[in-house]
Amino acid sequence: MPASPPLLLFDIDGTLMRKSGPLHRQVLVDAVKLVTGLDATTDHIPVQGMLDRDILAWMLRDAGATPSKIKQAMPQVVQHAQALYTARCPDLRRKVCPGVRALLQKVSRRQIKAGLVTGNLSQIGWTKVENAGIAHHFAFGAFAEEGKDRATLARRAIARARRENWITRNSKIALFGDHENDILAAKANGIRSVAVATGISLPSALALLQPDFLLTDLRDCPLEEILA
Repeated sequence: MPASPPLLLFDIDGTLMRKSGPLHRQVLVDAVKLVTGLDATTDHIPVQGMLDRDILAWMLRDAGATPSKIKQAMPQVVQHAQALYTARCPDLRRKVCPGVRALLQKVSRRQIKAGLVTGNLSQIGWTKVENAGIAHHFAFGAFAEEGKDRATLARRAIARARRENWITRNSKIALFGDHENDILAAKANGIRSVAVATGISLPSALALLQPDFLLTDLRDCPLEEILA
């Protein structure tokens, strides 16, 4: 490894895997119902690129909950949503995006630290990558409970890597994501943005934000260029 080892950060949904089914949305709905008795929905919410806690707050607000009720209920709703997802999550190995396994294997062989930066709640995020068979490639993660937006989560991930002495001030750091918010999070932290058009965002929309790299998918990912 070089004197300044690199760090690679990855979003989950749309980047590492896609089309993993409606379960994630459903457990949010069910958790709200269990805790508050309210009938909520995500149907009208543009959940892609959002943090789970923000989605839950939006659901509760639209279902008629007051700000104080949302604040009071949120810890229990979060707890139930994670428990429900862990109990119900199916095998996700067939949902892994093209090129992901090969890239992660290359990263692991080179002993490059990799972390998750995702809007998922922590147990939901870890359950997804575990059931997809790729969790062992990731040393750590920053999740929805830990910040107000993706830029904050990326900043927390970088700070953790520095505390653990996994990286130095001169390390190359890149964030892989499929959404405009991932590009913005990378730019806000002064790190490299690798946009992957395997989610719902169109390549043209991603290109407007001028990511450092814009890839169709992670097959033939130019890892050497990203780390150069």
